[in-house]
Amino acid sequence: MVQLSLRVVPNASRSKVVGWMDDGALKVKVQAPPEDGKANKQVCAVLAKALGVGKRDLAITVGEKSRTKTIEVTGITLEEVKERLG
Repeated sequence: MVQLSLRVVPNASRSKVVGWMDDGALKVKVQAPPEDGKANKQVCAVLAKALGVGKRDLAITVGEKSRTKTIEVTGITLEEVKERLG
C-alpha cells in the first residue's frame, strides 16, 4: 500500500495527471466539478488508469471535500508509482 498526497484542480479543460510538485504532492486536473463527489470519482478514475490499477484499489483517506487529498493505493509499490507517473 502506498499513500499519495494530491493537489486536485477541478473544472479543468482536460483530466490528466500533471506531475509531481515541489512539495512532493501529485497534481491532478479533472474536468468534473467539485460537487456531489464527481471530482473525487474522476480523480480515482484518472489515477487508476495512469497507474494501471483498478479503481477499487484507490481510496481517498483524507480530504474528501478539499483540493488537498491523501489517497491510498493498494497492489503497487512507491517505486512502481514513480516509474509509471514519471
